[in-house]
Amino acid sequence: MQNIHILFITFPVLLIVITVHEYAHGLAAYIMGDPTAKYLGRLTLNPVKHIDPLGILMLILFRFGWAKPVPVNPRNFQNPLKGMALVAIAGPATNFFFAWLLVLFGIKIFPSYIYAYPIIKLLWNYAIFINIALAIFNLIPINPLDGSRILAGLLPYKYAMEMNKIERYGMFIMIALIYFTPIVDYLVLATEFVQKFLFSLYI
Repeated sequence: MQNIHILFITFPVLLIVITVHEYAHGLAAYIMGDPTAKYLGRLTLNPVKHIDPLGILMLILFRFGWAKPVPVNPRNFQNPLKGMALVAIAGPATNFFFAWLLVLFGIKIFPSYIYAYPIIKLLWNYAIFINIALAIFNLIPINPLDGSRILAGLLPYKYAMEMNKIERYGMFIMIALIYFTPIVDYLVLATEFVQKFLFSLYI
């Protein structure tokens, strides 16, 4: 019952975090000349526009998941592979930035306010954790995660095309990793490590 109560409190944070992540993708694409997300109403901070039911379910159950991908047309970029890589990295980079910003504000600017109210402290800690977790999870180089686009942009064209051939199996590979390997445990450890590092900058 307590877990359900905590989930009810933290779920809005999940929605905000994934919304900011997807908005960053759309904004990066728009800045580089692709207005697709804007034309389709996805260049917005409205969480409803970005919800993917399966991705939200995975976030609730495993604290790792995804939102509905922002539509991007790589043909609007001078270099499609490099452009897609920059769009992809914008999401995790934004989550890392906001995690750092939350740590900075919580420790250096509003520490008495945050630590005076248990619910505020819970949401603050959770927001930091989920921003970092979502960023790290999305850096895994498996489609449909951002890491696959980033890796494709770093590889020579020939190998990037070979990598794209296995995209259709990406979702199955990702689910298999989550269910049958300790990858979630490793991701939690990595998230906690980054979180401790950010706190160490100001404590």
